[in-house]
Amino acid sequence: MAALRDMAESGSDANEVIDLAERHLVQPWPYAGSVGAEARPLIGEGDGITIVDGDGKRLIDGPAGMWCINVGHRREELARAMYDQAMQLCYNTPWYTMNAPSAELAERIAGHAPGDLSHVFYTTGGSTAVETALRFMQFYNNARGRPEKKLILSRGGSYHGSTYLSASLNGRPRDRDWMDGADDLVVKLTTPNPFRRPEGVSREGFADFLVAEFRQTVERIGAERIGAFVGEPIQASGGVIIPPDGYLKRIREICRENDILYISDEVVTAFGRLGHVFASGEVFGLEPDMITFAKGVTSGYFPLGGVVISERLLEELRRSNQPDAMFGHGLTYTSHPIGCAVALKNLDLLENEVLEHAREVAPYFQQQLRTLEELPLVGEVRGMGLMACVECVADRESNDPLQLDKDVGKRIDQHCHELGLLVRPLINMCVMSPPLIITRPQIDTMVGILREGISRTMEELRKEGVWRG
Repeated sequence: MAALRDMAESGSDANEVIDLAERHLVQPWPYAGSVGAEARPLIGEGDGITIVDGDGKRLIDGPAGMWCINVGHRREELARAMYDQAMQLCYNTPWYTMNAPSAELAERIAGHAPGDLSHVFYTTGGSTAVETALRFMQFYNNARGRPEKKLILSRGGSYHGSTYLSASLNGRPRDRDWMDGADDLVVKLTTPNPFRRPEGVSREGFADFLVAEFRQTVERIGAERIGAFVGEPIQASGGVIIPPDGYLKRIREICRENDILYISDEVVTAFGRLGHVFASGEVFGLEPDMITFAKGVTSGYFPLGGVVISERLLEELRRSNQPDAMFGHGLTYTSHPIGCAVALKNLDLLENEVLEHAREVAPYFQQQLRTLEELPLVGEVRGMGLMACVECVADRESNDPLQLDKDVGKRIDQHCHELGLLVRPLINMCVMSPPLIITRPQIDTMVGILREGISRTMEELRKEGVWRG
């Protein structure tokens, strides 16, 4: 517990840190009633698949930070890569210079990307990666003399970021209740969630329903006005939504037929979460026009993201009659040498040991979590690879998402915290996406704690008369 000891040695303790946060720190996604006056659970250190909170309690890191600590906490190889690169070159301006790690990483990323996706533009994270892809689409159509082809298709249940354009795509409940967005540029489609498909639509016919809706939307609006479709292969923060078989490939074909760019948002699913560097091609058989990535590219050790772009798009720009058109977009930390150096070492770890382990252990992870469907509070357990969601319902006949208690996920997380597991609660859901290095015994421990946390929550809800079970 070196980090906690360091706090004590420096004269600060957990209570002092909490006080500082409440007086000076603005947390992300705050409520107006507590904005700027809030402290959240303190994390002091991490090691492997575990973290230690401010009270010294060791917890399994169920969400892997935020879907990102793929190779685990405290990997000396990544810390060393940061140090070595900082001692050689800590930064260079990307406006008129470049560095070696960014070029080397671009080559290796392109080698894993499907189809002709062969060029990489680096950003600072997932939001800026999606923002970059959208701005590139706008630039691409402007340079090709199609300024009206700018509308973006996205879906309910999606999460694509917190910058203005990327956040405008979001389709999760409550994301946009109090926030503005570019609503004139975005058209929302049905969430591809078989568990909550529209009434009267069978599970077998759901893919046909979604594809028909997509095609009808293109026909209604006009392909000449639609620039891109943006979709996560699996909707992560929407509750690990696994789309119907074949649906994504059929959407890709409609996009190709209508010259609509297909942007696959792999901020979560890339770099091992589904057992491969990219899931679009290896898992879903897709060849998108662009893929966005972040999170697992450095396993969360350094902020880095990017967009992998099709050679075809770049060649069309080079052949356009607007050779002086400028893609006026870039970031101070684009192609950051430390971030790229860490990503190179992280890719070494993934390729040499972690990806194979993730593919091997994933079926056991899914199998054990699905045993939780025995509990009457659980409506569905769904997932793929090393990401899963436990969705709780008031009753299994209506699949009511517990409207009487919207904090059921938080209740489960609080019980699990006491038992040694950190969970990511999403209203009536609990999301699990542990570090990819998790072992079978650790999966057993994680599922056992989650089972007990749900059981304690059921008993709580019964005593309060909120839920009968």
